Amino acid sequence: MLSKKTKYAFHALSYLAENQEKGAILIQEIAAAKKISQKFLESILLDLKKAGVLGSKKGKGGGYYLIKKPEEITLAKVIRLLNGPIAWLPCVSLNYYEKCGDCPDEATCNMHLIMCEVRDQTLRIVENKTVQDLVGSKQL
Repeated sequence: MLSKKTKYAFHALSYLAENQEKGAILIQEIAAAKKISQKFLESILLDLKKAGVLGSKKGKGGGYYLIKKPEEITLAKVIRLLNGPIAWLPCVSLNYYEKCGDCPDEATCNMHLIMCEVRDQTLRIVENKTVQDLVGSKQL
């Protein structure tokens, strides 16, 4: 399940993408438009800035802005950054692999094999969807 932090990041990123022509956008504006706590949003935007997704500008005309084009920011990148592994089990994670303590042999474990399929199908989608795909979505 996506964390609220990840979901709100998608909301904020889509807002920034929709309003790129404005330049830097204040946290207050994003928070009000997307109905997100400003304090919580600050934490999210800082994480995205540290990861090189956003830039920020201080002073008059300041705020946050996208460093990359919306079509270059994959949903997978944001999920991994804020939510952690995409895989449902640590033994099938590509980036956060951990051997399961209760599984003697991953090669013959049916749960492992099924969860690898789930991971692969999920990755096929989130690696190919970007912030641009979220822009203009009324369901967000």
